[in-house]
Amino acid sequence: MKIIPVILSGGAGTRLWPVSRKAYPKPFMQLADGKTLAELTFDRAMGIATEGEVVTVTSRDYYFLCKDIYKKNPQCDLDKQTFLLEPTGRNTAPAIALAALNIQQQHGDEAIMVVMPSDHLIKDHQTFNATVQQAATLAADGHLTTFGIFPTAPETGYGYIKAGTKLNEQAAVIEQFVEKPSLEVAKSYLASGDYSWNSGMFAFQVGALLTAMQDTAADVLSASQACYAATDTSGTQIEFDLDQFMTLPDISIDYAVMERASKRAVVDSRFDWNDIGSWNAMASLSDSDEAGNRVEGKAITVDSQNCYIRAGDRLVATVGVSDLMVVDTTDAVLIAHKDKSQGVKDVVQFLKAKDHEAAVYHKTVHRPWGSYTILEDEDDCKVKRLVVKPGQVLSLQLHHKRSEHWTVVSGTAKVRVGDEEFMLEANHSVYIPVETLHRLENPTDEDIALIEVQCGSYFGEDDIERFEDIYGRIDDKQATS
Repeated sequence: MKIIPVILSGGAGTRLWPVSRKAYPKPFMQLADGKTLAELTFDRAMGIATEGEVVTVTSRDYYFLCKDIYKKNPQCDLDKQTFLLEPTGRNTAPAIALAALNIQQQHGDEAIMVVMPSDHLIKDHQTFNATVQQAATLAADGHLTTFGIFPTAPETGYGYIKAGTKLNEQAAVIEQFVEKPSLEVAKSYLASGDYSWNSGMFAFQVGALLTAMQDTAADVLSASQACYAATDTSGTQIEFDLDQFMTLPDISIDYAVMERASKRAVVDSRFDWNDIGSWNAMASLSDSDEAGNRVEGKAITVDSQNCYIRAGDRLVATVGVSDLMVVDTTDAVLIAHKDKSQGVKDVVQFLKAKDHEAAVYHKTVHRPWGSYTILEDEDDCKVKRLVVKPGQVLSLQLHHKRSEHWTVVSGTAKVRVGDEEFMLEANHSVYIPVETLHRLENPTDEDIALIEVQCGSYFGEDDIERFEDIYGRIDDKQATS
């Protein structure tokens, strides 16, 4: 039985703002131990993959983040990792359908795909692995199988699954999917013992899934097949065309398939599970002091009780407050009552409506070649600190409305300005006039750090005209450098 994990990696960056944002959503934010959920999910996937093969459905923006994270796993062979790159978000049904078509192409109908969102935290790998084997066995018998999490509280933020006839000691036929209930209904579910939380994790035999999808969501399947057929799928980095991808219905796998299929099962999952869907959930991962305060980073609490504080670079102090969440980043601070944690997404919606960049970006923005941090942003200049990873190359480009000055802080850069190419070492600078072709690359095996000062009348990213780019961004006005 061949098991291929499928990781769904992305997110809107709304529920854990301001740390999680659209350009750097929850799977990539650091936990208290310094690791990310994406890293932990990949480690978990490698633990169940039959031959170290994992399929990741993500976007081009997150592709490079995923690759860098995956390389941290000593068992990872990047040549065995397949990345399906969505040009825009399109919900879980088309994502899973495209992954199934890829696995079918590579391994046939008998392969088992285990679908895993990248924003779940599971620490008990032994129980998780054993449960995956149970689910895979059911999937091999044609059951569309989901992982039902044993409920520990009357949670109103999750959907529920009602179990029917037992298939074995740990699994049952699915009788019903239930939407997020009221508190009273959730209490009745918990008391009955027949319900579990819907985890969003699945085990499918590829052929059985595609057959079921033909019966329950033929439009999703046909559109996915057409999109996949129109795509070059010969490599491990498979990028779908935007126009073709937009024909895919925007629907979840639950609505499209699981709620309508005839042969479906739920496995009673007793491993620890946390989808970290709010700051309250994040707070639960930290130890509390005698007053019930949970602190990450540099913080002082005076006469304060039951607060969660996540400090960034600055010292955070609270005096005489209780039941607050305080989350500090370089450009935004969230202060909320702990009972209102789900309201954070309303802040993000407000920022989006105002077209505020804090809904999407941090001061530090990650790019395929490395990252940049905005140090100053004024009407007459913009100052950034760039870090360029070994072997990476910024695009060959020019600007119509601004000049730039580059000063290397550390490392040695290869620079092109106009038709001239030269090496630029630490403490040396170069001036790039308006309307001048330029490029910077790192030919060394160490990071390069440099300061970029932009001067002119306009500093928007749509003032980048690209001529060459190794990351395929020639027509991308949203990516910088």
